[in-house]
Amino acid sequence: MLTLKLKETSVRVIRIDASSATVLLTEAPAPKVRDRKTGEIAKDAVSGEALMTVGVVYIDEGESSLIQVTIPESGVTDGLTVGAPVSLPGLVARPWESVFNGQQRHGIAYRATAVTPGAFPMAQAG
Repeated sequence: MLTLKLKETSVRVIRIDASSATVLLTEAPAPKVRDRKTGEIAKDAVSGEALMTVGVVYIDEGESSLIQVTIPESGVTDGLTVGAPVSLPGLVARPWESVFNGQQRHGIAYRATAVTPGAFPMAQAG
């Protein structure tokens, strides 16, 4: 399950071990838009590289979550198929909160170093 509830703001990055999860691509990679009015594409703050997003369903321990994951453009590999399993190396979650139009908002941003074709986890022998 990918439910993260955090109150402590000192937590910056949470590493996610997805080795036992099934991750399926639900939305093909697309440029991450920083400003919807201008169409400006988001860039990595350190490298300046363009950022992409992918939609995935993350299934673990019988529960699933639909999430959007941000990936640097160079981390998007060939051979991705919507509906197929993918791997998200370096997957992390970052809690965030902000005030927009006087209302406090919060959530979790997901980021990975790449998205690559994956495989379904092996069923454990019983």
